[in-house]
Formats: sequence, structure tokens, C-alpha cells
Amino acid sequence: MIQWQKSTFSSGSDGSNCVELAHRDGTLLLRESDDPDRILPISPVGLVAMLRRIRVERP
Repeated sequence: MIQWQKSTFSSGSDGSNCVELAHRDGTLLLRESDDPDRILPISPVGLVAMLRRIRVERP
């Protein structure tokens, strides 16, 4: 069973607006709580690159 961790930046008291992260077999997994069957596998380096890109583009 995968243990998902909710982002501290997630909002919504019902948990409907959440990004969750898990670790399995050396790969990080990302998903949105409103579509939990769609899982994005990503490397740690890929996650860092994605977060840097989000920070640059964030208004």
C-alpha cells in the first residue's frame, strides 16, 4: 500500500484541493486528490526542476 502525504500548501478543509506525494521503489509519485487514479511518476531531480519552474511562473 502506498502511503500518500498531502502537501502543506494544499487547501480546502475537505481535502478536495490537494497535491499528494509518495515514494515507491526509488521513484516519487504525485497525484491530485480529485483524480487519485492518475499518478505521475517523477524522479527527485524532475520534481526539483518542476518546483523551480512553478516558482518562476507563479504570479
